[in-house]
Amino acid sequence: MSGGVGPTGSDISLPKDPQNPNHPHKNPQIPTTTASQIKANLLSFSHLNALSAALILASTGLVPLQDLLFVLFSLLYLPIISHLAFPSKPHTTYPKPLNNTTKLFSLYIAIGAIVGLYAPIAYLLEGTYEGDKEGIKAATPHLFLLASQVVMEGVVFTEGFSPPTRAFVPVFYNSRRIFSIVDWIRREMGDGDRGDVSGRRVVVGRMLAVGNMVFWCYNLFGFLLPVYLPRVFKVYHSVHKEKKSDE
Repeated sequence: MSGGVGPTGSDISLPKDPQNPNHPHKNPQIPTTTASQIKANLLSFSHLNALSAALILASTGLVPLQDLLFVLFSLLYLPIISHLAFPSKPHTTYPKPLNNTTKLFSLYIAIGAIVGLYAPIAYLLEGTYEGDKEGIKAATPHLFLLASQVVMEGVVFTEGFSPPTRAFVPVFYNSRRIFSIVDWIRREMGDGDRGDVSGRRVVVGRMLAVGNMVFWCYNLFGFLLPVYLPRVFKVYHSVHKEKKSDE
């Protein structure tokens, strides 16, 4: 599980130069993403937890209709772009575009999970106890979209979609969640009636909303778009170009 940051453990490692004798197509010992590795992640515990969270949040009636339609649209759109724009040929292996073995990257993933998932869940649970309906309503759409993203990341890996299609999920969902976080901040900063909610909770809610905005904006504009996507496309096109030359 990526915590919604983007690439998961089954899709991250630095690509090798095709001219290098250690290129994964010439050295089977180099780790690559294979169908067997993908299928091993089928219905993982983390994905099931995320699916349960998304269904529970959707059933509360606090998730806007446009967010529900967004998830449905992504579910329908992914197979289309996978088939028409970025097909994954049978028996094709792809070197992993990023390295997730470094402590810095592991810390980045952990921060994304804490800021975007675990802290908002705790915020919602405490809000239920304190009766903070406004705070719960403000944070729920972001949490629903993030849980749905984690589920969709699992789906595209288990179904063996091509790397560009997999990369589409975090970029697509991260972009949409920024709008939900903007609405979250607007609600937290507003002067609406919060009942008997403690001042501490109001401050925590505002810090949590702003923290998510800062982290996910950086994740999209500082990591996914300038770093992750170029490497994904480089890996995808280099592998397919090499397969064509072999044919």
